[in-house]
Amino acid sequence: MKSIRTIDVADLEDIAIGGAILGTGGGGDPYIGKLMAQQAIRRHGKVRLVDVDDFDDDALVAPVCMMGAPTVMTEKLPQGEEIVIALRKLEKFLGRKVDAVLCGEAGGLNSTTPFVAAAAADLPLVDGDGMGRAFPELQMTTFGMHGVSATPMVLSDDKGNSVVLETISNRWTERLARSCTVDMGGSALLAFYPMSGAVAKKAVVRGTLSLCADLGRKLREARARHDDPVEAIRAALGAEIIFNGRVQDVLRRTIGGFARGEAQIEGLDGDRGHKMRIAFQNEFLIAERDGQTLVTTPDMITLLEAETGAPVTADAVRYGIRVVALAYPCADQWRTPEGLDLVGPRYFGYDLDFRPFVANAMR
Repeated sequence: MKSIRTIDVADLEDIAIGGAILGTGGGGDPYIGKLMAQQAIRRHGKVRLVDVDDFDDDALVAPVCMMGAPTVMTEKLPQGEEIVIALRKLEKFLGRKVDAVLCGEAGGLNSTTPFVAAAAADLPLVDGDGMGRAFPELQMTTFGMHGVSATPMVLSDDKGNSVVLETISNRWTERLARSCTVDMGGSALLAFYPMSGAVAKKAVVRGTLSLCADLGRKLREARARHDDPVEAIRAALGAEIIFNGRVQDVLRRTIGGFARGEAQIEGLDGDRGHKMRIAFQNEFLIAERDGQTLVTTPDMITLLEAETGAPVTADAVRYGIRVVALAYPCADQWRTPEGLDLVGPRYFGYDLDFRPFVANAMR
């Protein structure tokens, strides 16, 4: 099987940063995921990143990820073996070996945790994911939109506990898995959505791990040249700068396994005298300027540190930091009626209809 590229320890630096940018504030701390993946590659060897089209239609592909509130993940560090245990127990339940690992979501820690499973199990990793960004609930995947069941699913924790779920719907999977995760201490690692190669070719949001690597590289190179790092990321994404300011206040609380809250940002430079509010539930979901909605889920909202271009996750937003807010369109599948039923603003309780964000429309 021909690899798109081979991922070594050094490559994880760029992928972790790029994953945090794509993660729209969610997906967990990229630093933790990077360390886990680097340790696994040092121990087991490099990871082959491959195109989904290279697999036979009857191949078995299994996504993996971490579940839980990002605020918990920074304090309750995974050991690294949990995700491999979940994968192996899923294989045992299915009665066959997995042929490739897949990224559940492109965001922060969850852009790098699949490298742990791929390295330890000596499996190729598909260049893609099930969201093209990060979302807070397990049923919010392009896999489910193509009829893939999230179960059988295996969740594993740092104590050695594992749970196998079989459910009647993907929303029930989310509900029961969330309860298990809370009981497991607020975070768990899991293997889920097993699918054939034929289905994966239709369901996967392609190229996201390569995009993560590219974003991290461009940010690193812009800094080395003393170029504007924010502009480097904006140009790479085809994004729009929607606000420049300083974080004035943050309301954050962990409820039901989610980090929920909002950030208030006071405008600077060209946005002086204006305010932006960003609401989040693990991920940034709504951006308002002076009370007027600019961007809603599923389109993408990313915060970058103004000076360094470093991504700012929802759990790391804090008083006083200067940030630049970017917005850009989501994967096309999310803009369909089926996609909006899963991840549109009304699903999250906002009394708003989705209006597609168009980059450059504000210029």
